[in-house]
Amino acid sequence: MYIFPNEKQEEERLKIRAFAEEVIAPQAAQLDEEERFSSELTRKMGEQGLLSMVAPKIYGGQEKDTLSYIIAVEELTRVDSSQAATVVAHNSLGLTPLINYASTEQKEKYLPELISNHKLWAFGLTEENAGSDARGTETTAIRDGDEWVINGSKRYITNASTPLTMGVTLQVMTNGDNGQPQLTTILVENGTPGFEAKRMLGKMMWRAADTARLTFKDCRVPYSNLLGQEGQGIRYMLKTLDGGRLSIAAMGLGLAQGAFEMALKHAKTRKQFGKAIGRNQAIGFKLADMSMKIELARNTLYRACILKDNGRPYSKEAAMAKLYTSEIAKEVADEAVQIFGGAGLYKDNPIERFYRDQRLLQVGEGTSEILRLVIARGLGL
Repeated sequence: MYIFPNEKQEEERLKIRAFAEEVIAPQAAQLDEEERFSSELTRKMGEQGLLSMVAPKIYGGQEKDTLSYIIAVEELTRVDSSQAATVVAHNSLGLTPLINYASTEQKEKYLPELISNHKLWAFGLTEENAGSDARGTETTAIRDGDEWVINGSKRYITNASTPLTMGVTLQVMTNGDNGQPQLTTILVENGTPGFEAKRMLGKMMWRAADTARLTFKDCRVPYSNLLGQEGQGIRYMLKTLDGGRLSIAAMGLGLAQGAFEMALKHAKTRKQFGKAIGRNQAIGFKLADMSMKIELARNTLYRACILKDNGRPYSKEAAMAKLYTSEIAKEVADEAVQIFGGAGLYKDNPIERFYRDQRLLQVGEGTSEILRLVIARGLGL
């Protein structure tokens, strides 16, 4: 299967790489240290088309193929995971459910403004007792005439409390026709009475990305805010996560590439015992293994993207790509710190931030343990 990017995709890669290096890189360390979400930088990413990559052209979007989008995420994360996380959560979790399941009226209401004004949309799944087990969702939506009355809370929701956030796709429990609880998705706009989004601080990683806790107290929204059909929330969520796993895989790949490049440069310039440390076999072999694993991770991810773009089943392959790239990111970041030695343990060295940022990759969009379960099921076990 042909999995190499074409000439146009490589041109776009270089364009995004230049933007990341020239615009994002100079701010990354300070934003991380201050744990500050930058609306200005997010708007600049929007101006580059990074916040509308998956959106249809009819609404002003880029309508990129999956591989082109994944390459963009890879290049952003090569420089900074926080900004990449903002782009990923918006495109994969925010826009994709709207594109796939919203009514024409909902699309016309939200997509043009999201795209033209570089606004953000979030996806609310995780709760105190719901994450890997989505059926543990305790947030409820009870129909009252032409309205939904929502009560409950969410946590760890990316892009939900920024000045640019328009709203969130919320996964809730509703009562089916038989009276049994069922998972349903509902659109809730920021600023709706009874809905509060509060930023969660004190993170180890992605410190410049927005992460929020959401609370709903008798929050009323129109019944027409229903996304898709009642009781289909679990199906919508699983399909959304399949694509989201490709995005997190791209973040793992990009982070590994950035960490590797920093370590390689250091190994060529740092001298001990009269020669560059990279000429020592112990260091040279580390770098050789890192390069090999990154290339294997890239091929695994790109193949999953090609399957998706060609309408082929890709759930198992997405799980494999996300699992493998996240674990390679962990290995590469760890070895990169080892190559830097003591210098890699201080905040003035970007590798320290990369080492912290990689840790979420084995948790978000399905833990490594859950992904192994998904892969096993894909094998018919």
